[in-house]
Amino acid sequence: MDLPFATTTPMRAAASNQRARFAVPALACDTHFHVFEQGYPAVDDPQYTFPDGSLEQYLAMAEFLGIERMVLVQPTYYGVDNSLLLDTLGRLGDRARGVARIADDISPGELATLDLAGVRAIRLDLFERKGWSLEALREYVASMASLARSLGWHIQFYSPGALVRDLLPFLVTLDVPFVVDHMGYMRKSDGLEEAFQGLVTALSSGNCYVKLTGPYRVAGDAPLATVHDIGAALVKARADRLLWGTDWPHLPDGGRDTGELLNLLADWAPDEADRHQILATTPDELFFR
Repeated sequence: MDLPFATTTPMRAAASNQRARFAVPALACDTHFHVFEQGYPAVDDPQYTFPDGSLEQYLAMAEFLGIERMVLVQPTYYGVDNSLLLDTLGRLGDRARGVARIADDISPGELATLDLAGVRAIRLDLFERKGWSLEALREYVASMASLARSLGWHIQFYSPGALVRDLLPFLVTLDVPFVVDHMGYMRKSDGLEEAFQGLVTALSSGNCYVKLTGPYRVAGDAPLATVHDIGAALVKARADRLLWGTDWPHLPDGGRDTGELLNLLADWAPDEADRHQILATTPDELFFR
């Protein structure tokens, strides 16, 4: 997160979320959630207090909303120690896949363990590399892309919108799929409206995907409705290059309504075929085949 140290709030009860306003398709997939369990080592300087967000709580919410598949994403809280991710994937079985954060010098054996467990992507946290030059960032991304390609994985970017903007001309030349988290993180408050059009254009590259996650991160202090044009523009451009995810447990606000976030799709993607593509078909292609 690009926020100062935050105190996380308790998780809301699963049944207190809004129900979906549309028929959630079979094998609908949440492509972006985290879990937090006691007994696993955190990084030395976590950016938030230990969250209320166990696997049991997540599964109750997923069942309530009709989510059958899921992709567990390694949070910044645990750094590159993927122990909890591996244990959780083992508990979830074939309905789940993972996105890991890895050390630059990770061993082939560790990669093989991740792959066998169901990891299918490397998460690149560019917030922690904001001070790097563009040349250094491109070298890092190219190295991770080469590693992902060798495993049949893809790469995912957790990145400030300004860095997404600056890296896009390079990213579209990659010969491995890449996914941009949180709708590009291009907030109006940062003056990135024009940069967002570049992201829309990048969707036509064939290897670019965008996650419809964290709309509240893009909206900032403004209402969620202010991101409608962003979501709708992405759907209009390439619904087949979009993924949806809860970003559960919505750090630091565990009380946020996950059903409300799902229902944004009813407005962004009013066509049922587009929603099916986003919720089921594309995640199946990227993670489960």
